[in-house]
Amino acid sequence: MNDLLAALLLGIIEGITEFLPISSTGHLLIAERWLGARSDLFNIAIQAGAILAVVLIYRQRLWSLLTGLADPEQRDYLLKLCASFGVTAALGLVAKALGFELPETLGPVAWALIIGGLVMIAAEQIAARRSAEHGERTRITWTVAILVGVAQVVAGVFPGTSRSAAAIFAALLFGTGNRAAATEFAFLVGIPTMFAATGYELVSVIGDGSANGEPWAALAVAFVAAAVTAFVAVKWLLTYIQTHRFTVFSVYRIAFGVALLLLLPAGT
Repeated sequence: MNDLLAALLLGIIEGITEFLPISSTGHLLIAERWLGARSDLFNIAIQAGAILAVVLIYRQRLWSLLTGLADPEQRDYLLKLCASFGVTAALGLVAKALGFELPETLGPVAWALIIGGLVMIAAEQIAARRSAEHGERTRITWTVAILVGVAQVVAGVFPGTSRSAAAIFAALLFGTGNRAAATEFAFLVGIPTMFAATGYELVSVIGDGSANGEPWAALAVAFVAAAVTAFVAVKWLLTYIQTHRFTVFSVYRIAFGVALLLLLPAGT
């Protein structure tokens, strides 16, 4: 396949799946089987494109948090974002030191998709029942902030889990019963988390010289594709969850995971 077309498709896949609760890492691992494996720098570029899209969408919210420190509510929310990111960073370094690496085979991805889909269905039922009994809460507690940080690391260790899904459902299960509030916190804490991960990977790539000979045209195409599609996907999701549950994503994950287990040769 033409290299630019393959880069375009991978950028689109990253943009669509990075913030929807269906696992970008899992989808990219699968796509690269047919479109060709990509360099670390390429993966950094498409992830950066997706981050840029979310920063643009939440630019007013981010600005109000940064300039509203005199407001106790704004300051409290920002501190919880920082705490959640701090937990992710600390545990992420521990996982790195312990040698946790993404698997090369797709079997674990398929199982993570299926199990994640089932957990999402159960979690949403529990959250809905709690909201009916105690009222819908939009406030992010310290417990939620810490557990969202832990959930992001779990998602990073097990591809197919989905960082956004893990963060959103940690918030739904252990604190707020409001989908919009849970999603906003998950996306906002995802910005520094993904920037840090991208920066760490970029330093590694520059340090080992693996960026030499990179096809820059393909890189640019993938970056733009990821940014544009992520912008559209997140905008759509934020509207969708106002009136819908995450059930459609749960069903998709389960169906996709089952299809992978049935169609892929053993050991792939």
